Amino acid sequence: MPAADYREQVEAAFPELDAIEDDALREQVIEAWCLGLTRGGWYDIEDIPYAWNIHEVTNVEHVRGVTRIAARTAEEQRDFHGADPDFDVTHAACLLHDVGKCYEYVDFVDDDKLDDPDPEYATEEIPHSLSGYALAHEVGCPLAVQRAIPHFIGEIPTRTLEAELVKSANAASSNAITQAAMGISLQEWVETYSQTQ
Repeated sequence: MPAADYREQVEAAFPELDAIEDDALREQVIEAWCLGLTRGGWYDIEDIPYAWNIHEVTNVEHVRGVTRIAARTAEEQRDFHGADPDFDVTHAACLLHDVGKCYEYVDFVDDDKLDDPDPEYATEEIPHSLSGYALAHEVGCPLAVQRAIPHFIGEIPTRTLEAELVKSANAASSNAITQAAMGISLQEWVETYSQTQ
């Protein structure tokens, strides 16, 4: 599949890209997604599931939810508390926080959704928050974006306001999805199904 088709898919899937004011950063986010989709061998960005065992909700829906929740929270932090979150960093990191699922989830979908995943990248062996960080680094995203992507693994020593926005918005969206799809909380899902435990 040509990269141009991926670009169209990414832009259509994530209207929240328009909120990123820095043109170069917006391009880096698109590039990271296109690279992940290419290496993962996906035909359609909408085929990537939210979780390896929750396919009725797409990763796109979750990423959009996280981005929307974090953006509104950042507005409250600014307007109500007087904080100064970086909105471009927040949007970019939210949009990239699960790009690593392009690699991690190839083994959990039907073969007809994929076209020759690259075995060097496409594997469940690396958690998606780490491969997402690597993709953001590879395309040149600023360090502030990169370090906000590993949202549930404690390897980032300095947690920024933006990183905490990604983490809390991810939990809020994930709790809503696991409750709606399976009738359980995110914590119950992690305890029962997480592959990183």
